[in-house]
Amino acid sequence: MSLYDRILVPTDGSAEGKRAVSHALDLASVHGAGVHALYVVDTASYAGMPMESSWEGVGDLLRDDANEAVAEVESLAAETDLGVETAVAEGSPSKEIIRYAEGNDCDLIVMGTHGRGGIDRLLLGSVAEKVVRGSSVPVLTVRLDGEIPEGGAVESEAPAESETPADGEPEATGQS
Repeated sequence: MSLYDRILVPTDGSAEGKRAVSHALDLASVHGAGVHALYVVDTASYAGMPMESSWEGVGDLLRDDANEAVAEVESLAAETDLGVETAVAEGSPSKEIIRYAEGNDCDLIVMGTHGRGGIDRLLLGSVAEKVVRGSSVPVLTVRLDGEIPEGGAVESEAPAESETPADGEPEATGQS
């Protein structure tokens, strides 16, 4: 029995997002897991827009983008022996990712995060953060920009002077 049988990789179709997809495919390959690629059309982002004649095809365009994004995951997986199931959902991205993962018995969600902080995160929110907080399925986040934020990395301290001499025997302290 392997640790992961089904890995979900939500994708937004971006070039940066390929980093998370690649990580998910590598993990699936190591564990012999199946991959589920999911694109969520964020209907909330355009639901409140005035519906003019110019907006009639927006839903179709968004679904076309979604289909291209999951097809890209299939294309990347074609270089491996991995099977990929694709799906497109509509709604709130974080809710749909959680719903899909739990409804399809996924063992792991691998998703990208932009690593926003401060006011950007407060104003824009983070889909990854909402998934991490709300999912019963473990979530592995992959930094999409590849940079470590200032103060975010654990700095290694210079080694303290050795308390064990070179001969490997602890010094006698005179205490028993």
